[in-house]
Amino acid sequence: MLELFKEIKDDLLAVEIELREVLQAQYPILTETSMHLLNAGGKRLRPALVLYGAKFYQFNLEKVIPLAVSLELIHMASLVHDDVVDASMTRRGTPTVKAVWGNSISTHIGTFLFAKSLVLIAKYEDTPLVSKVLSDASVKMCEGEIQQISSSFDVHQNLKDYLYRISRKTALLIAASAQLGAAACGAPRGIHLPLRRYGHNLGMAFQITDDILDIVADQSQLGKPVGSDLRQGIITLPVIYALSRCGPRGRLAELVGKVEKSEEEVQEALQIVRDCGAVNYSFEIARKYITKAKRELNCLPRIPTRSTLGMAADFVGIRKF
Repeated sequence: MLELFKEIKDDLLAVEIELREVLQAQYPILTETSMHLLNAGGKRLRPALVLYGAKFYQFNLEKVIPLAVSLELIHMASLVHDDVVDASMTRRGTPTVKAVWGNSISTHIGTFLFAKSLVLIAKYEDTPLVSKVLSDASVKMCEGEIQQISSSFDVHQNLKDYLYRISRKTALLIAASAQLGAAACGAPRGIHLPLRRYGHNLGMAFQITDDILDIVADQSQLGKPVGSDLRQGIITLPVIYALSRCGPRGRLAELVGKVEKSEEEVQEALQIVRDCGAVNYSFEIARKYITKAKRELNCLPRIPTRSTLGMAADFVGIRKF
């Protein structure tokens, strides 16, 4: 992914510098925990999409830096809260904020990061679309997370339930990232709406691929234990497909529905999912979203950035971590 960001390397560095500046706080614990999360790394996909979107219309780095930073802060806030809910001890191969500082600090750090994003979003009074899109996306992200929690261990979920959930949980914020960089620079609807649709389809493929990796990757690649979703009762696309093949009363349904699973049971469930064609099926669904994303690029001005976004979409479809 980093190779795809060569065109905006210096711009992303400016975003990174601003992120570190924004996260300096009066109380050392706020700075320390925020920096721990920031230093754990990440793809910076959302800031990159803000910058790439802005390239399509009167690019102004100073105009979009606060927006790029705010998108990453919203994403970071969601990760911290996810780790509390999921009791995750590692992320990207590094101990989580929850693992080091506990649930109380983590919850407040997530809220702190989100509040910091609001301060930056307030700078876009002249572009009301920014606050409208991000407030809507934030609400729906919470809806997606609540839906995921309320449907834990429910083996009767279907494809429609899953796609609805990941659209809110993941795709809407990526769609906003692709759209709002252009919108903040004054781009017309004919530019920022195709970028939004590109981002939404990219986000759907990104989450599906993430869910596949939780089935087939190894821990060193993933940065967290493989099968985490199964342990937490999160029913992802490969599992939904496998359940449809194995039946609601089969061994897989029995394993997936168990709240407390032994490691042997987790591995057994993973093997059943791998053996029934669920991984290939899920990759095929992800590829369809990649095709849709790339189709939206045809509506945009023919500049080098358009090709880069096409390559980014292809990368999401084949990524290994």
